[in-house]
Amino acid sequence: MNRADIVAEAEAWIGTPYRHQASVKGAGSDCLGLLRGVWRAVAGHEPEVPPPYSRDWDEVERRDVLLAAARRHLVERPAAEMAPGDVLLFRMRDGAVAKHLGILTRSGAHPAFVHAYSGHGVVQSSLSLPWRRRVAAVFSFPGLT
Repeated sequence: MNRADIVAEAEAWIGTPYRHQASVKGAGSDCLGLLRGVWRAVAGHEPEVPPPYSRDWDEVERRDVLLAAARRHLVERPAAEMAPGDVLLFRMRDGAVAKHLGILTRSGAHPAFVHAYSGHGVVQSSLSLPWRRRVAAVFSFPGLT
């Protein structure tokens, strides 16, 4: 597995409709489902099947469930070193739990990422300043070559 494989697979999901808790390319996916589908395509079996989850990602109890799972299965990297193929976790508000994620597809002067966005499906978006400010953590897939 290499970064180009991850980026190509993430981009292949563009156009998949948004479906909460789904993870089927072309049929439906949420942001976690996108990561799960890319993982299956480039790394094999998922290391953990997520339990049912609500759209609020434990905001009420303030548990960073998504961040904890990422730390169990991915390799955390400094945000300043993010590269295409990395997984970006986002906090949608200051002090909130990380509850959104995407895969960086382009770095440099015009960085972009693929993510599943409610009401839009799987899309590629510019990693603009408002998105960059929300990055809570950056991870790479384990075993990258």
